[in-house]
Amino acid sequence: MLFFLRTFIVFTALAGSQVAHAEAPVKVFAAASLTNVLDELGAQWLQAGHPLPSLAYGASSVLAKQIDAGAPADLFASADLKWMDFLDRNGKVVSGSRVRLLGNSLVLIAPRGRGLPVQMKSGFDLPSAFEGKLCTGEPGVVPVGTYARQSLEALGWWAALQGRIVGTDDVRAALTFVERGECALGIVYGTDAAISRKVEVLGTFPEASHQPIVYPFALVKGAGPGAAAFFDYLQTSPAATKIFAAYGFVRLGP
Repeated sequence: MLFFLRTFIVFTALAGSQVAHAEAPVKVFAAASLTNVLDELGAQWLQAGHPLPSLAYGASSVLAKQIDAGAPADLFASADLKWMDFLDRNGKVVSGSRVRLLGNSLVLIAPRGRGLPVQMKSGFDLPSAFEGKLCTGEPGVVPVGTYARQSLEALGWWAALQGRIVGTDDVRAALTFVERGECALGIVYGTDAAISRKVEVLGTFPEASHQPIVYPFALVKGAGPGAAAFFDYLQTSPAATKIFAAYGFVRLGP
């Protein structure tokens, strides 16, 4: 009887130890434009024997402020440098972990079947070429809106369009408004337009018209041990590289 009691105690202790050291899901806060690609990468991570990552999407500005306020996150992926810089200045990311991992393009879209001829250059009168509203992320707050304003100003369209722009909470909200026909035009990332069958791309904004679209990733202070492994997978795995490319992202990091 004593033997069985000791065996039970040892077994219980080992089981408790395994639970205590079980790999926890990686908590990722990521820009809304990364939704589809990170969902697929998360599924691949699960198939490799790890817990499914906990993925929270939204505007980079909102997510960065949440992390700064203490929201539990292991990894942050921003759609621009501004909000990563914000967290870095506030000491919220792990020093030396920042990587400029991805790039993207900026496109002008319309509801499918309702497009119009557009020349993506200064001299073309876009404001007079259409009626209605233009949707994009909130300029100055949401990264896609900031890139959009830069391009509209560079092409000489901002002043005439400013009163017709609908600023949304994130890029996916802008895409949805255009899909529904609630906005005649929209400015989103090329990767967002590519996943929708309800919009058509009228043109790509010249790269010189806006700051480079860069997605920095970084570990958040206090990140769990599994976060570094998942982050390394995103940076170095051939499978991750293939998936990023399939969604139209340009790999900038290692």
